[in-house]
Amino acid sequence: MQNMVQQHISAQAMIREVLDTDSFISWDEPADYSFADDEYREQLERAAQRSGSDEAVITGEGRINGQKVAVVISEFGFLAGSIGKTTAARIVAAFQRATNERLPVLASPASGGTRMQEGTPAFVSMVSITAAVREHTAASLPYLVYLRHPTTGGVMASWGSLGHVTIAQPAALLGFLGPRVYETIYHRPFPDGVQIAENLQRRGIIDAVVPLEELAQIVSRALTLLRPASPAYSPADYPHVQDKILNEEEVWAAITATRQARRPSVRHVVKYASSDALQLSGTTEGENDPRMYLALARFGGQPAIVVGQDRTRADDVRTAEPMGPAFLREARRGALLAQKLGIALITVIDTEGAALSQAAEEGGMAGQIARSLETLVSLEVPSVSLLLGQGTGGGALALLPADISIAAENSWLSPLPPEGASAILYRDTEHAPWLAYVQKTDAFSLRRAGIVQVIVPEEYDVSTAPRRFSQEVGQVLCIALGQLAREDRTQLRMRRVKRYTEIGDKQGVG
Repeated sequence: MQNMVQQHISAQAMIREVLDTDSFISWDEPADYSFADDEYREQLERAAQRSGSDEAVITGEGRINGQKVAVVISEFGFLAGSIGKTTAARIVAAFQRATNERLPVLASPASGGTRMQEGTPAFVSMVSITAAVREHTAASLPYLVYLRHPTTGGVMASWGSLGHVTIAQPAALLGFLGPRVYETIYHRPFPDGVQIAENLQRRGIIDAVVPLEELAQIVSRALTLLRPASPAYSPADYPHVQDKILNEEEVWAAITATRQARRPSVRHVVKYASSDALQLSGTTEGENDPRMYLALARFGGQPAIVVGQDRTRADDVRTAEPMGPAFLREARRGALLAQKLGIALITVIDTEGAALSQAAEEGGMAGQIARSLETLVSLEVPSVSLLLGQGTGGGALALLPADISIAAENSWLSPLPPEGASAILYRDTEHAPWLAYVQKTDAFSLRRAGIVQVIVPEEYDVSTAPRRFSQEVGQVLCIALGQLAREDRTQLRMRRVKRYTEIGDKQGVG
C-alpha cells in the first residue's frame, strides 16, 4: 500500500481548486525573519523563494459555492510545512479572527511537524494552536479538516486531529511518527500501509477519503447542512394516534412486524426524509462499527446529528447483529459532536440488544452503556430519540434519553427479548408473547408511561413501502425538532432529567 501514488498539493492549488474564483482574501502580514540567526534566515529566505510563500501556512477567507469560510492551509514546499514561531502565530491569529467573525474554518495541514531549527518552543506552540481551535469549536462554529500528504508529528497530534469532520487526500501519509524517523531510530521499516489515509478511514480515525477535485462539493454540503435553522420555521401538529390497549396477540403481532426482513431502517429515514445528509465514520479513536449509521443531516430546515444502528444490507434485507462497545463509543462521538456544533441530536433505536460475548465484556460493554446514558441525559442541545423497531435491553436504553421520544406504532422496548425473559422465568420460549404483553413493551403502553410522547401510525405493512413510511417518520421528526428549536436551551437538561425521574408515576404503569 505504501506504493500508492502520493502527491504533494500546494497551498495555491488548494485555493484554486476549492475556493470560488477570485474569492480568496489573505489575512497574513509579511513574515518577519529578523529573529533568526544568519544561517536560519538564509534557509527561510531560500524556502520562500522556492515555494512562493513566505511561511509554511497561508490563512485568509474565501467562498465555497458562495458560502464564506476561513481557511488555514499548509504549504509543504516551505520547509516541509513545519511549524515555527511565525507559523504558529499565523494559525492562532486565523482561528481567533474566524471565531470573532463567526466563520467556519476549513484547515488543510500538510506538514512534517514542528520546526527543528526552532527547537522546543516551536514544539510547545502546538498548545497555543490547540487552544485557539478549542475556542473556535467552543463557539459552535464548524471546523472541517482536509489532511494532505504528508501530515505527521505535532501537526497531526494537534490541529490536524480536532475537526468536526475530517477528510483526507487519497494515499496521503498520515500519522504521528514519520516512517523515516521510525526507521532511523529502530533500524527497521515501519509496517507497510498503516499510515495511509485509506487505512485510517477503515479504522474509524478519519471520516472519508476524497480527491481534491471533490472537496469543494463535500465542504459546501457540510456547511449547508450545518447552517442555522430559519427562525421563521413553524412546525405543524403531530399526527393524532388514538390510545389503544393491546391484547397479547396484538402485542406479539407488533413485535413480529418489527422483525420483518425489509422493515425500514435508519438509513431509509435519512435517505427519504432528510433534505441532505453527509455520512461520517468511526470514533476518530481507531474504531469503526460497520453497523453504525452516523451522519450530519437536515430535517425540515433543522440541522442534526443522526445516530442509529443500520440493520440493512446493500439489498435492503435486515441483518441480526447486536451492537458492540465500539458502536456505543461511535454513538457517543455523535452526541458530543452535536454538543460541540450546537445542533440537535437524533438517536434511532432498532436493535436486538447489546452483544453478549467475551469481546463485548472485555471491551467494556456495561461501561459504554453507562457513559452513553450519562452523555445523553446531560446534553445541552435538543435531542430526539426515535424507537423505529426493536428495542431490546441495554443497547436500546443507551440511545433512549431525549427531550422528545417518538415511537413507530409497532415498535417496542423491553429489558430482554421476550424469548430471553421467557427462558429466565420459565426455561422455555413459549411464554414470550405473554411476557411481552405483561411487561407493557408496546408503543401505546410506553406512551401511557411517559417513556415516549409521540406515536407514528402504522396503518399498512411498512416493509412494503419504505419511502412512504420514512417520509411520515421524517415529518414527525421535523415537528419535534421545530418544537425544540423554540425551547430555552438553558432549561433542556433540567426538564429532561425531571421527565425521566417522573416515569413510573403515570397511570397505567403497574
